[in-house]
Amino acid sequence: MMKKLLYLLLLTTTIGYAQTPGKLIYADSFSKPLNAKTWIAEIEPKPNAISKVYTSNNALIIDTKGGVTVWLNKLLKGNIQIEYDRQVLVDTGKNDRLSDFNQFWMATDPHNPNLFTRDGKFEAYDNLQLYYVGMGGNTNKTNRFRKYLTNGTKPVIKEYLDAPHLLKANTVYHIKTIVNNGVTSFWVNGECYFTYTDPQPLTSGYFGFRSTWSRQEIKNLKIYQLPD
Repeated sequence: MMKKLLYLLLLTTTIGYAQTPGKLIYADSFSKPLNAKTWIAEIEPKPNAISKVYTSNNALIIDTKGGVTVWLNKLLKGNIQIEYDRQVLVDTGKNDRLSDFNQFWMATDPHNPNLFTRDGKFEAYDNLQLYYVGMGGNTNKTNRFRKYLTNGTKPVIKEYLDAPHLLKANTVYHIKTIVNNGVTSFWVNGECYFTYTDPQPLTSGYFGFRSTWSRQEIKNLKIYQLPD
């Protein structure tokens, strides 16, 4: 009990996370070509579009005309912390658009033990169970946190519409997502954007980067197992 109290105190006194929060269970510097068994990219087919997911210069590049989910094929359980650096690139790329800096976490398919069966279209994920943040959605007009339910609904639990909570082009954001004893939270550069005490918490599932029509760069992924 004392260990748990000390850990929670440390969370609240270090802008939401400890410097060494727990056991590192996965890290990726994206210094090598993507391993198709580790990373599963579901890319929406679009006519006459060039959409691709690849690594370059120690970064994961998501460059697509339509919807895309890049799943980490690693089942996460219990208390976890996921962190990475990410930016939306807007320059001369054909798919450049300031929008949809999104992610899924603790995702499972109640109808199929194999989660990875979809084509990248956003609606294809409606029947999953998961947590979701859509930051800069709707061409950078909304920032929403949802929980997808087993009945196919995905209620918005909280949203922002103001500019400070939306995206800036070519800006690196440090993202941290925490699942800790029934509470999940989403942090941007040390600021807690969303926190949710779930009466029916999701305690295991998969993590995925999500986007729609944009070019993005992701670096320095680390996932920790937190103390119970």
